[in-house]
Amino acid sequence: MKKIIALLTVVLLTITSCSKEDDNSNLSSNGFVVTNNQKATGSSSRDILSDQKFKSMVIELVYVQGYEPTTAAVNNFVSFLESRINKSAGITVVKRGIASPAKDTFTNQEIAAIEDANRTKYNTATQIAVWAFFADGASASNAGNSVVLGTAYRNTSFVIYEKTIQGLSSSPFQPSRSLLETTVMSHEFGHILGLTNLGAPLQSNHEDAEHAKHCNVNTCLMYWSAETSGGIANMVSGGAVPKLDAQCIADLRANGGK
Repeated sequence: MKKIIALLTVVLLTITSCSKEDDNSNLSSNGFVVTNNQKATGSSSRDILSDQKFKSMVIELVYVQGYEPTTAAVNNFVSFLESRINKSAGITVVKRGIASPAKDTFTNQEIAAIEDANRTKYNTATQIAVWAFFADGASASNAGNSVVLGTAYRNTSFVIYEKTIQGLSSSPFQPSRSLLETTVMSHEFGHILGLTNLGAPLQSNHEDAEHAKHCNVNTCLMYWSAETSGGIANMVSGGAVPKLDAQCIADLRANGGK
């Protein structure tokens, strides 16, 4: 197995400043209040997990042409969500490709700007909307052998650095592409769900003291593997996506999830 040091990251603060939600400047061309989808990561944990306010979820999955995630990974991701969130009217995925931004690297601010320019799905009265972007470049936070595979940066937004994932997968001694995509997508959405101690209150003391907002169980999906020699490659070395441990599941259930 090729050794990889990979960062699965979460941005704790919103990138876009928010003003009053009833300000017309916060309305999209379709009349949605866009600031409802521009809040801090994890702040919509209960709304996503429970069926109290939002009965359905739509995932707007946008990729740079040529960097579409595998069908298997998307299906696995939806299955992961269905196993943990309560949405009586179901989960829908809407996919489309866009032209390349023509950049080699992206800051979190630049990723947010791409979302703002291309996002069309926002929360409605009964449906919560999620934005997932698959980029054709690398994170500007990469340093040496330390690479970022994905980042959850708003309450309903995350980015997957698909070009980086493709470069680290599906060749001899590397994990399969769909396995790596599924793992990173599920981990980043775990942050959006409020893990760990990021909107879903802790039911037990399992936040990693050295790596905030991550689980301290080294086999858990929400474990911070970035500072180990094998990184995410070690986590998927058995050929399966890591699962949430019992303590993370307890946090989700206590906040409206399954």
